[in-house]
Amino acid sequence: MSVQLDPEKAGQIVRRAGLDEHGLRCRPIAGGDIASACVVETPEQTLFVKLMPARDGGVLSAEADGLAALKRTGAIRVPRVMGRDTDSDMAWLALTYLPLHRRNVEADARLGTALARLHRNTGEHFGWSRDNFIGLTPQPNPAEDDWAAFFLWHRLGHQLDRLEKKASDGGWGRYQRPLFETWQARFHRHRPAPSLIHGDLWSGNAAMDDEGEPVIYDPAVHYADRECDLAMTRLFGGFSDAFYQAYEAAWPLPDGHEQRRPWYQLYHLLNHANLFGGPYLNRAAGLIDNLISPNN
Repeated sequence: MSVQLDPEKAGQIVRRAGLDEHGLRCRPIAGGDIASACVVETPEQTLFVKLMPARDGGVLSAEADGLAALKRTGAIRVPRVMGRDTDSDMAWLALTYLPLHRRNVEADARLGTALARLHRNTGEHFGWSRDNFIGLTPQPNPAEDDWAAFFLWHRLGHQLDRLEKKASDGGWGRYQRPLFETWQARFHRHRPAPSLIHGDLWSGNAAMDDEGEPVIYDPAVHYADRECDLAMTRLFGGFSDAFYQAYEAAWPLPDGHEQRRPWYQLYHLLNHANLFGGPYLNRAAGLIDNLISPNN
């Protein structure tokens, strides 16, 4: 459902951001997968405003929370949250407008270094202070001391449970036990620190600004194994060798990360299967069969 921003509502948003509404101009902008968006120009500042139906206000609330958390680290540039609200018919999130461009090799190298710096921010537990979303899928974030318990139950198990309810003919519930047992058998010694991660770091959520500095956005933040962010960057491509080389130079990944990578990618494939169905169902099932195979 597309949500449009009329001049009166645009004026309200600008006032909430502490800006002068006189002379504002508003134009729709393409590119969002789950929200409508527009650029609101004022004499003082330009805003990027995301719009969703009121029922989805929690998605934008979680995004604002995640962006604020990333910004507090000072590790990497993110859009600043200027305001958000949900009323009877619309939810909105206003951010500073940043002209963004496709990353070049130099920006990728800076991004790799900055991501390692972000991951140095650690928490006491895995999870987050609130539940949030991965796309439009709810993402539970209860506090867990054990990484395996958090990842298996609240990431893979959660997605499998949703698929079982949505597509029970696929028998998704049968995968849970063998996946859990296989992980424990192969990676029971893997005990990462709870690093702050972006959570949904595909190439569409990372760009560079006019000065060539990397910018990330649309997060699904939580404390997790830092390898999760790196695994996601490799799932759909779009990151250069310079990115990975810079990350490794700043903070090398531990032994076994290549074997764990497809497990962390499975979470996102399961989410795509939940959101979009189609070929993602077969792709996720094929990856599961490969992961639990005794030959691997």
